[in-house]
Amino acid sequence: MASGPSYFDDPRNKPEVIDPPPKEDMLDIRENVNENAQSALKPNPAVTSGVRELLNCPVCLNAMYPPISQCSNGHTLCSACKPRMHNRCPTCRHELGNIRCLALEKVAASLELPCKYQGFGCIGIHPYYSKLKHESQCAFRPYNCPYAGSDCSAVGDIPFLVSHLKDDHKVDMHNGSTFNHRYVKSNPHEVENATWMLTVFSCFGQYFCLHFEAFQLGMAPAYIAFLRFMGDDNEAKNYSYSLEVGGNGRKVVWQGVPRSIRDSHRKVRDSFDGLIVQRNMALFFSGGDRKELKLRVTGRIWKEQ
Repeated sequence: MASGPSYFDDPRNKPEVIDPPPKEDMLDIRENVNENAQSALKPNPAVTSGVRELLNCPVCLNAMYPPISQCSNGHTLCSACKPRMHNRCPTCRHELGNIRCLALEKVAASLELPCKYQGFGCIGIHPYYSKLKHESQCAFRPYNCPYAGSDCSAVGDIPFLVSHLKDDHKVDMHNGSTFNHRYVKSNPHEVENATWMLTVFSCFGQYFCLHFEAFQLGMAPAYIAFLRFMGDDNEAKNYSYSLEVGGNGRKVVWQGVPRSIRDSHRKVRDSFDGLIVQRNMALFFSGGDRKELKLRVTGRIWKEQ
């Protein structure tokens, strides 16, 4: 299956976020650095590309942060990888010792770099030691594919993911803020492969993903339906939705706020943040001899004023 165009890197493999060093640790890094020269420094790809390569750890390939270690030959590596090297330099195999590369730490302190999600619209310029934390929270960072039926590695912005879901996953696409879906399963005792194909709704100039599936709740299967918003959580809170399922003169109604696709499908499901119907009740709603599941889920989405 095509996973879409390649973007800067997969957020699912991003390095651990490291806060800037405490002020007391920064004193020795920034001493003797000319403040005027530092404030005048601007990100220049021609100048900083080589320096940025020097600041990448040769073991994990992530950016290095104080304390940066070096061997007697001047080869460097990050503090997280040093314990795994058994005191041997990964480049020349000489003994590492406890030499700290203050010069490289000072160079890093003087750098200001653009966010790696610049291609997605972020125009921020950040000091080296705070750049990684910004990128972990950047509003322009790409989204993971919200499709729940496979471990899809595609990432991108919302327009890309909408096209990806339509073309690669063949999901149902609907315009409008109301829905009426019927779910039928011949063996209601089976949990595996009991997943409705994802449905995407376009309304209010936004996109929403409707999920419905079986999962194990205690000793018996249960069914859950929930809505996710294709955007960030602060935007998702502007909308609400309701879901209703019933039969034989009874019904269950759920009202909630859609969760952002920043939260994984599994995280939302395992938090039970949606309409949950236990198997016995689902079979009661199905009518007949209760040997076949026949559920009709209706609902609507609206924008809060």
